[in-house]
Amino acid sequence: MRLRLDLGYDGARFSGWAIQPERRTVAGALTGVLTTLFGTVDKLTVAGRTDAGVHATGQVCHVDVPDAAWPALSTTIVRRLAGLLPLDVRVYRVTPVPETFDARFSALSRRYVYRVSDAEYGAEPLARHNTAAWPRRLDVDALNAAGAGLLGQHDFAAFCRRKEHATTIRVIGRMDWHRDPDGIVVATVEADAFCQSMVRSLVGAQLFVGDGRRPPGWPAGLLSRRDRSSEVIVAPAHGLTLVGVEYPSDAADLERRAEVTRRRRDDE
Repeated sequence: MRLRLDLGYDGARFSGWAIQPERRTVAGALTGVLTTLFGTVDKLTVAGRTDAGVHATGQVCHVDVPDAAWPALSTTIVRRLAGLLPLDVRVYRVTPVPETFDARFSALSRRYVYRVSDAEYGAEPLARHNTAAWPRRLDVDALNAAGAGLLGQHDFAAFCRRKEHATTIRVIGRMDWHRDPDGIVVATVEADAFCQSMVRSLVGAQLFVGDGRRPPGWPAGLLSRRDRSSEVIVAPAHGLTLVGVEYPSDAADLERRAEVTRRRRDDE
């Protein structure tokens, strides 16, 4: 049977999501614990493969487990996972889902936030793991002007680490900034999907606008390029958090969405 897991993690001490030999990863920690509980599990499939140092509060993955093992664990699974997992990974919910649910391909969008402190002293000590420090004062209006030009469907090659035979065309539905009451500047970006380092590159480009070193139209002007721009910095990983993944509300639409996404990936 297939289970959906909603989870969060502090990425500071992980080498990203995906299992890697001799490295501590989120998928590695989770797979080990699930195998202990269920005896055997199929490979975890995740909505968004986060890089080393990136956090999550709204990550989603699915896993297939033996049917016979589920009844005995169904009412205690979250508590058992809490007792076995390291403290920097928490599973909030475990839900049986139809086989048509695919955490990656059924997703409609992923949403990230990026937190930046532009205070003279940097980030607060208790926020240092999820808030990046920027050495210059940031203008939120300028940041929003820069973000507006990135909305919609574009080829984001200038902001991506290109992979062979993979498209860099994406659709950004939201890209905006605000300053919280505590002074932290927060970016929210949502898209159908992201290529590697795309969010942090988008943020890095806009930060140069926010501190006055580039005009508001500069990030959008890079969209005409077909290769990664050396002018774009990649913002530090620890400021980034995956906060949500959206799926079709109708179970019948899950398979249709997955089929559409797979066709698009096969055409890349």
